[in-house]
Amino acid sequence: MAAEIHARPQSSRPVLLSKVEGHQDAVSAALLIPQEDGLITASEDRTIRVWLKRDSGQYWPSIYHTMSSPCSAMAYHHDSRRIFVGQDNGAIMEFHISEDFNKMNFVKTYPAHQNRVSAVIFCLGVEWVISTGHDKCVSWMCTRSGNMLGRHYFTSWASCLQYPSKMIITKSTARLPHPFILFFLKGSVASLWWDPVQRLLFSGASDHSIILWDIGGRKGRTLLLQGHHDKVQAICYIQLTRQLVSCSADGGIAIWNMDINREEAPQWLESDSCQKCEQPFFWNIKQMWDTKTLGLRQHHCRKCGQAVCGKCSTKRSSYPIMGFEFQVRVCDSCFESIKDEDRTSLATFHEGKHNISHMSMDISRGLMVTCGSDRIVKIWDMTPVVGCSLATGFSSR
Repeated sequence: MAAEIHARPQSSRPVLLSKVEGHQDAVSAALLIPQEDGLITASEDRTIRVWLKRDSGQYWPSIYHTMSSPCSAMAYHHDSRRIFVGQDNGAIMEFHISEDFNKMNFVKTYPAHQNRVSAVIFCLGVEWVISTGHDKCVSWMCTRSGNMLGRHYFTSWASCLQYPSKMIITKSTARLPHPFILFFLKGSVASLWWDPVQRLLFSGASDHSIILWDIGGRKGRTLLLQGHHDKVQAICYIQLTRQLVSCSADGGIAIWNMDINREEAPQWLESDSCQKCEQPFFWNIKQMWDTKTLGLRQHHCRKCGQAVCGKCSTKRSSYPIMGFEFQVRVCDSCFESIKDEDRTSLATFHEGKHNISHMSMDISRGLMVTCGSDRIVKIWDMTPVVGCSLATGFSSR
């Protein structure tokens, strides 16, 4: 059911510490228990389980609870030992875990949504449980009374949620009464992370890219990060080391160095003819007629943003300072301006070797847990790549 992989050797990549197996369907969420050798998992197989590390080094479920509907989202508050589980039927169920993590008591059910719950957050300060769902709304309910306090509808269902202090961030757009502020993120956004110190919002999307929204700078500055081969489904920013950890559906794990002055990718310029050789593009009928030439296809240089033809952009190059870890199209003049040192990668890429749909980190211990549709939960030592000085690792139980 569970396997201990190996101890922590020194390396420059994430170290797989343990692999936990036992769920019969995709694992929707997995969270490490702070200050404990254990984790909590919720699955589409309708079970929520608490796993504790035994003297043998293996993880075994101390709690195995079957729900009425597949589990789609989960939040855990360690100080109060409260678990909130979002379900496929739209309900959120609250449980309380005993101090020894061997018993879980049902508290109440919240009728939060009419469809699948996609994200849930518990805010102890105001005693709210906040959630989004496939019924295209965000709702906030009082955990003392169980009553609905408010609900706001969007034009599309929200896929992720962040509630940092007095700010709530979802995939859709609107402005609600204080303390709610909502941001609109175009495209199929699968993951969000908010850094309240620098006021940076990170979003990962199905187009394989990550965008940093510099909200604290108040200049509308955005940075693009492209290095994954599949949709980015989980992200975590480590403020202590200025690193971003991202995971994708193909199992890719990327560690981005954000402690540098990155360049903002240019806006693509529009033109009826190549801005290098002035040859017309294929829709420029007048210039084609006047010059008796055949129109060319339009491309864009990723470095300068100019509209160019294929003959003026025959080169490809990576340009990590602008977020392009892959080779992308650049015009010939920009290619000549890129030095070899400019192509030095500003991220490291690693293979998780399983579909990653959810990831969470215990930054104080330098640990990360990943899970996905392959029903496997993996626990990683991230200290070799993120260098968390506070990490001490799991103690023996």
